[in-house]
Amino acid sequence: MASSNEYFIGLALIVLMVYFPATSSATKYIVGDDSGWTIKFDYQAWASNKEFHVGDELSHSVLKVNGTGFKECIKPPVSEALTTGMDVITLSTPGRKWYICGVGQHCEVGGQKLFITVLPEISGPAAAPSPVSSGHAVASTWFQISVATFLATVMVLII
Repeated sequence: MASSNEYFIGLALIVLMVYFPATSSATKYIVGDDSGWTIKFDYQAWASNKEFHVGDELSHSVLKVNGTGFKECIKPPVSEALTTGMDVITLSTPGRKWYICGVGQHCEVGGQKLFITVLPEISGPAAAPSPVSSGHAVASTWFQISVATFLATVMVLII
């Protein structure tokens, strides 16, 4: 029969696995946040306070282009265009990435384009709260910290 110490240690491990599952550090960004993907919006300012990493996702109907396509607003072939309005692009490699709008003169006249630098994937269990649901993520993080503190206290008292 297991001792009470072994029972509590096993219970603590189960609780830790339930409340601290292995999570991806990916962040989901809606391009332009509340303003969305629109003309006459400063997407470089929007991106300036964000760090984009491999595995992160961009949501909105953007066209991925190269540096020349970005500078000159050259649309990619129709077969490469995203068209649902809320397409999701997973940033799969580090480096410079360029996106434009393919509607009418939105890129050329409206400045509807985005340039970002994607950094390598973040490793480790700590994930930044998603800007899409940051309130829930913060509440969840505080709950997890509270549970971990309680379990650590119990473990010290038992051992």
